[in-house]
Amino acid sequence: MLELKSICKSFHDGESELQVLRGVDLSLVAGESLALLGASGNGKSTLLQIAAGLESPDSGEVIILGRTLASHSERELAMLRRRHLGFVFQQFNLLPGLSVRANLLFQRRLNQQTDDDAWTDEITRVLGLAPLMERPVEVLSSGQQQRVAIARALAHRPRVLFADEPTGNLHDTLSRQVMALMVKLVAESECSLLLVTHNTEMATFTDRRMLLEEGHLHEMA
Repeated sequence: MLELKSICKSFHDGESELQVLRGVDLSLVAGESLALLGASGNGKSTLLQIAAGLESPDSGEVIILGRTLASHSERELAMLRRRHLGFVFQQFNLLPGLSVRANLLFQRRLNQQTDDDAWTDEITRVLGLAPLMERPVEVLSSGQQQRVAIARALAHRPRVLFADEPTGNLHDTLSRQVMALMVKLVAESECSLLLVTHNTEMATFTDRRMLLEEGHLHEMA
C-alpha cells in the first residue's frame, strides 16, 4: 500500500546542512495504522510530506499503490492525492463560510462521487455530525471542527490517510475521543493510516509505532 525505501532529506541553513532523514525505510500494508513518534522538529512531518508526495526526498523511493511516485507527472500526483489519499492536520484547514455538509462533501464532489451513500451516513453517525450539518464551520468548537476535518478526509474513501498531529489543538479527553473515532472509521473503510504525533498516548491507538530519532526509524513495542 505504502512503502518508503532509503529516504534521505537534508535542509540547508547558510553554510550548514541538517540531515533530518538518513536512509529511512517504512512499509504500511492495507488496513494497517502506524504512528510516527519523536521529538518536535526531528523530521516527522517532513517524512509524512514525502510519503504523501507533497515534498520530494533528496534520494530514495516512495511507492504508493504499487507505483513509485517518481514515475508520476505533476498532474498524476495531483490526481493520486485527490482520489486515493486523505489528509488531517492540526490546523483543521476547513473551508470557512461553508457549512459542515459542504466541507464534508468537498472531496467527494471533486471526485464526482454522489453526495449521499451508506458511507457518508456512517461517517456522520460515528462522528456525531448530524445535528451540525447546516451550520457554518467557523462557529463550531475545536473538537467539532476536527471531527469535520476527519469526516472530510475519509468521505471519499481514500486508500491511505495521512494525519499530522490531528489532536494537537485539543485537550486530553477530547483528543482520546477524536483518535478513537478516527481509528474506528479507518478500520471500517479498510484504508491505511500514517499518523504523526509526539503524544505517546495517542500513538497507542494505532497498530504499530515507530520512533524517528537522529534521522533513523526504530520499531517500538
